[in-house]
Amino acid sequence: MRHRVAGRRLSRTSQHRLAMRRNLVASLIQHETISTTIEKAKEVKAFAEKLITLARKGTLSARRRAITLLGDRDIIDHEDGKVVKKGTLIGKLFSEIGPRYLDRPGGYTRIIRLSLRRLGDNGQVVLLQLVGPEETSVKETKAASRKRSRKRAKKTVEVEEEAQTQETAEVEETSVAEGADEVEGTTENSDRQDEPDQ
Repeated sequence: MRHRVAGRRLSRTSQHRLAMRRNLVASLIQHETISTTIEKAKEVKAFAEKLITLARKGTLSARRRAITLLGDRDIIDHEDGKVVKKGTLIGKLFSEIGPRYLDRPGGYTRIIRLSLRRLGDNGQVVLLQLVGPEETSVKETKAASRKRSRKRAKKTVEVEEEAQTQETAEVEETSVAEGADEVEGTTENSDRQDEPDQ
């Protein structure tokens, strides 16, 4: 019985599972999106996020820990029929991917289910991707728009209150001015009544 035993066996030995996990995460770091089965993607996702969390720290000990967990292989590309070295996995992880997610507290990868099925065993195929900066900016813009709308609501309330206070002040000034005119008019009338007719 496998009560409370975490993880999937994936029909592989433990060494084969470890090698497969490292290879999939290395491909994910290099290409930023990979196609695999749903079971493998769920197993690899947690490992990839742990490595990205180490990359966010950016310290020497974190770099050494990532090399221990993942290994450090070269990123090789083919250009004009020639093999070109474009850095290493750990270099890309710590220089590009880690700083990208400094403001994001987790959730660096996502699994997108595809309608395709793998030939041979009919396994469900998914895309495992690193979340791009556009998703973080969309969330930030939504949060910022909420803050702006709250600020705008506060400003409109303040403007309305100021307008009301100005109107009441103007009404009071006009009533005081009218009252003063009436008082002046009554004093002039009383002065005229006191003067004798000539």
